[in-house]
Amino acid sequence: MDSSEHSSCTTILVGKNASYDGSTLIARNEDAGVAVNPKKFVVMHPADQPRNYHAKGSQFAIQLPDNPQRYTAVPEAVDQNGVWGEAGINGNNVAMSATETITTNSRVLGADPLTKSGVGEEDLLTVTLPYINSAREGVQRVAQILKEHGTYESNGIIFSDVNEIWYMETAGGHHWVAQRIPDNAYVIAPNQTGIQEVDFNDPDNFMFPADLRDFVKTNHLNPANDFNFRKIFGSDSQLDHHYNTPRAWYGQRYFNPESVQGKSPMSNNLPFICHADRKITIEDIKFVLSSHYQDTPYDPFAPGVDYEKTPYRPIGFNRNQELSIMQLRPYVAKSSAAIQWLAFAANPYNILVPFFTNIDETPAAYGNTTGLLDSHNAYWLNRLISLIATDHYHSLMDQVEAYQEKEMGYGHQRVAEIDKLAAKTSQAGLIKVLTDENDKTADTVMKDTQKLLTKLVAQASNRVRGSFTRAHY
Repeated sequence: MDSSEHSSCTTILVGKNASYDGSTLIARNEDAGVAVNPKKFVVMHPADQPRNYHAKGSQFAIQLPDNPQRYTAVPEAVDQNGVWGEAGINGNNVAMSATETITTNSRVLGADPLTKSGVGEEDLLTVTLPYINSAREGVQRVAQILKEHGTYESNGIIFSDVNEIWYMETAGGHHWVAQRIPDNAYVIAPNQTGIQEVDFNDPDNFMFPADLRDFVKTNHLNPANDFNFRKIFGSDSQLDHHYNTPRAWYGQRYFNPESVQGKSPMSNNLPFICHADRKITIEDIKFVLSSHYQDTPYDPFAPGVDYEKTPYRPIGFNRNQELSIMQLRPYVAKSSAAIQWLAFAANPYNILVPFFTNIDETPAAYGNTTGLLDSHNAYWLNRLISLIATDHYHSLMDQVEAYQEKEMGYGHQRVAEIDKLAAKTSQAGLIKVLTDENDKTADTVMKDTQKLLTKLVAQASNRVRGSFTRAHY
């Protein structure tokens, strides 16, 4: 699959002192170029990890180390176009989300062209996550791959561990910068180069290739006196103003209404590093990543609005494929600290399900997705719900929202129950217990979701065009 098919994601990062419980939180919608692009949730074991990796959608190939860790991933259900592992947590509780596709301006691309044999979104999780023991090591591994192989696209790549979050942005074929997200901050990244001022004397918070400043100076790339990565390497196009920037504007409006007061959704000076005036929850992240400009003139679902004429691309829409929020908790044992909250299909209608990642296998309803529609599969079940609810938004959303509130409560309940069980379980038996408990969580959620689908089908069927009742006479 061409990389443009996966070029519309939205990322939210929340430092440990900005989150509601002291966890690091990294989240990203994976959006495709089409509405239906089936995904599955899997555990990759060391024996299944390739040693000679060859991409299917590009010319990239690499020899991989012999010591991979177990890790979770959310790859394509049909792998004819490659893996596209997207989001996961490894056995050492390091999380990775890859990638937030971004743009690089023509001056940079002329000085450092993209390379067809380089690494890309299809590959990055597979060739990185099994081999790193910290978020910082994630940046270092990708940096080495970029140095040796380059890349054929510009990307934002996210790493976290229980202490740190790092956001890495590539520019051109071989250049990049990574910034440690401050513990008390949050970030919203919408397919644009985001990192701003780079402090070259602060290795605790910035990483970059050794030649970065010389490269910029030699090629006359800096239009200003300071070193602003976004202004030097990024773009500021009409597409950005309508497709990308408004998503950051709406997210910042949600967390800090005063910060965007008077600013246009097309503003080109929204900050990268932001600070909320309250702690950020899982529900907050889900709301923003499901949003479509509610309570603004730009909501495509507002009464009387022609959705085809709305000026800005929503965050939550039909091309969402999966959302992973990776939560690394500091207040429980490391062996049960990592949770991947997962949602499939369009985010305005789905719910997050908490899956502990120290497991042998994922629940069948989430792991056995195929290219054929199956209402017993989580991806397809949620895709059906989104199809029906979108076309009957105002008559069905009360049912959807009641379901969402109930299931989020259930998710938090399950985390608390499993934490208590894990605390009483020996390390030798913990993986099996967490695997079994994930199955129980998934079973309940699937039953509730199938009940929701039944209600929506019944109600929507009474409202289809051409319906007729004897009450007309």
